[in-house]
Amino acid sequence: MMQATPPLQSTTYDLDDVLEVNEFFQEKGWTDGLPIVPPTAERVAACLEAGGLSPGDVIGVEQVRQRPLIAEKVAVNAVMAGCHPEYMPVVVAILRAMVQESFNMHGSTASTGGSAQFIVVNGPIRTALGMNATHNVLANGNRANATIGRAVRLVLINLLGVVPGQLDRSTLGHPGKYTFCIAEDEEDSPWTPLAQLRGVPPGMSAITVLACEAPRQLMNEWTHDPEEILATFAAEMRHNMLTYSVWSGNYAMVIPKQLRELIVAAGWQKKDIQEFIFRHARLLRREWATVGKGNIVDRSGGPNQEFSALKEPADLLVVAAGGPAGGFGAIIPPWLGSKAKAVTQVID
Repeated sequence: MMQATPPLQSTTYDLDDVLEVNEFFQEKGWTDGLPIVPPTAERVAACLEAGGLSPGDVIGVEQVRQRPLIAEKVAVNAVMAGCHPEYMPVVVAILRAMVQESFNMHGSTASTGGSAQFIVVNGPIRTALGMNATHNVLANGNRANATIGRAVRLVLINLLGVVPGQLDRSTLGHPGKYTFCIAEDEEDSPWTPLAQLRGVPPGMSAITVLACEAPRQLMNEWTHDPEEILATFAAEMRHNMLTYSVWSGNYAMVIPKQLRELIVAAGWQKKDIQEFIFRHARLLRREWATVGKGNIVDRSGGPNQEFSALKEPADLLVVAAGGPAGGFGAIIPPWLGSKAKAVTQVID
């Protein structure tokens, strides 16, 4: 005889229609400001079933305040975000990665720096869910990309109290705090996928999540030389070190098809890119004088003190993604260097 699924424990509300549900949730402060899908018992149960979870299962525990992420509550927020049930294993993997101590969930979500979670999905689950890895990849237009990232934000708000002006002390924040989730373009790239480069066995699905600042778009359409192309990426990283945070950590580099094909044609692999950027994304303390920070040039190690964007080449997360036309790319800087490290997690 099959064992019955334990009943849901969440409070229920008797509301007339979707508009009333949305107004009620808005008034309670349970949303990110956008409309939500009413989390009915049937929809929540479907998400739990797809994730192989019982309502009371603990997905993880936030390290600082010891707040548990209960499966039923996570499923409620996944439904609210607009997730199909089959998205639930990806949401769960992201949260399991974020509760790891090295990710520093509390610091990165409460800081005045206003970081978001940049999520990269690898493996067969990308195509099974119809995720986007090409046109407009960092923005709108794909349900899986949009709602998976949004579910994580709603979990932070409703389970951990990461509410702007309360625990979330962001001075500015950035639009990635609504959702910031993409798939890697594994089909149109000969490079090793990000998850495999970070130790996940081939053929397995996984996510990588990074506490990050807003993406910085760049362009170079005037060369076929991979070193010149990558010098533009390195310059954007140095610019971030000058104007935002100098501390080394995980940077993400998103390389769309046009630039990627030129780098591939020259025989470069992701490790070659990592080593080039490690050597070139550096600056001297005296360069801060060029961006209005002359008052700190003589501190600490003095004007000739060198800083590197990366502690080691493998800290660079190279992601093949983006549309086919245009010599564009993006650098996604870390929130505060190695204070919050990227984490890769297999999707069950």
